[in-house]
Amino acid sequence: MEWGPPRWFAGPTARLGLRRGTARARFTALYVALFLLSGTVLLAIAAVVASGGSRSTQVAPGGDTGRPTTAAQAQGRIDQLEQELAQAHDTQSKEILIGSAIAFGVMTVVSVGLGWFVAGRVLRPLRMVTAATRRITADNLHERLAVDGPRDEVKDLADTIDDLLGRLEGSFDAQRLFVANASHELRTPLTTMRASLDVALAKPGPVPDTTATLAARMRTELDQVDRLLESFLVLARTRHGEFTDAGRLPLGQVARAALNARAGDIEAKGLTVREEGIDGSAWVWGSRTLLRRLADNVVDNAIAHNDSGGWIGVEVRGEEGEGDDGTAVSLVIESSGPVLEQRRVADLALPFRRLGADRTGTGRGSGLGLSIVAAIAEAHRGALDLQARADGGLRVTVTLPRTDDRTAGAPGSPHGTGMDVAR
Repeated sequence: MEWGPPRWFAGPTARLGLRRGTARARFTALYVALFLLSGTVLLAIAAVVASGGSRSTQVAPGGDTGRPTTAAQAQGRIDQLEQELAQAHDTQSKEILIGSAIAFGVMTVVSVGLGWFVAGRVLRPLRMVTAATRRITADNLHERLAVDGPRDEVKDLADTIDDLLGRLEGSFDAQRLFVANASHELRTPLTTMRASLDVALAKPGPVPDTTATLAARMRTELDQVDRLLESFLVLARTRHGEFTDAGRLPLGQVARAALNARAGDIEAKGLTVREEGIDGSAWVWGSRTLLRRLADNVVDNAIAHNDSGGWIGVEVRGEEGEGDDGTAVSLVIESSGPVLEQRRVADLALPFRRLGADRTGTGRGSGLGLSIVAAIAEAHRGALDLQARADGGLRVTVTLPRTDDRTAGAPGSPHGTGMDVAR
C-alpha cells in the first residue's frame, strides 16, 4: 500500500530531491503546493474581477438641446470625471493586486513553517512507535509499545506490532527451552554410554586390540558430542540474557588464565606466546563464566588452527568506545597459520562454519567456538571482529565496555575483586 503525495506530485518532488526525503518533508511540500495552487486561483479571480470593473463605462444622460453651450460644458465635465474615476479605479486595482501578491509571498513562507509543524505533529506518533520498536531487541522482547490514545490507524499499527512481539517472544522462548532441555536430556544417554564402555574394558581377561581401539574412538566421539551439547547450552544461556554470576573482573587475567590452562597444548605444538598489556588493569563487567568461556574459545581457536612451531599474540588494550568511563577494552589474539580469505573470514562467527579442510577440526572443534564468542560479546554489549592476517593466520578482536577498576577492587565490594578468575 502506497501513501504520501499523489502521483501527479511525484515529478516535482523528484526534481526537488524530495523523493528520498522524509515523509515530513514530502508532506510539507504537499501542503505548500496546495497552498500555492489555491492562492494562485484566488489571485486570478481577483484580477478578473478587478479588470472587469475597470472596463465598465457609464453613459452620461442626454442634455437639453436648447442650451448647447451649457450642455457641451457639462458633457466635458462628465467625461473628465469619468476619466479620473477610471484612473482611480485602475490605480486601486493595481494596489490591490500588488498587496495580494505581497501577502501571497508572505503566506507562502509562513505556509512552509506551518506545513512543517503540522506534518511533524501528524507524524509524531509514528516516530514514537519507531523509536520504541528500535529499543526492543531479542533480549527484551517482553517489552511492548503500549500506545495510548484513540482507536486510529497509529494505535492499530502499534497493537499489531505488540502482537507480533508477543509471537516472537513465544517463539524465542520455545527455541531456547528446546535447546536447553534437549542438551540436558541428551547428557544422560551419553553418561550411560561412557559407563558401558568403562564396564566393557574393565572386565577380567585380555581385551582384544580392536575392541580397545574401538572403545577409545567411541569415547573420543562421545567427548566431542558432550562438548557440542555444552556449546548449545552456552548459546542458549547467552541469548537468554540472564547472568546469575555477574560481576567485575580483569580481562587480562581472564586471558592469562585461559593460556595457563592450555599450557600443555601450547607446548605440545611448539607455540610461542607473546603477551602485552594483560596485567589486570582493564576491568569489564559481565558473567564470569561466560567471559571465561569467551577467552577459552578464542585461545582454543588460536591453538587448534595454528602451525606447528608458530606463535600466539595476546594483547589487552583500551579503545575509544561506549564504556562506563567513555572507553572500551579490547582483547586481541593473533596467531600464525595458513593464509585465509578475508571475505570468508566473517563466516567463522556463524555456527558450524569452517574455512576448508584445514579448519575441519582436530577432534576437539565443534564449529561453534567463534559463534559462541560473538554471542557472548553481543550479550555484554560488545563486538567481535575477525581479520585475516596478510602473512597468514587470524586476528580476533573482542571489544567490551570498560568498567571502573577502582570500585572493582574495593574491599567489601559486592561484585568481588576478580581474584576468582584463576582456576
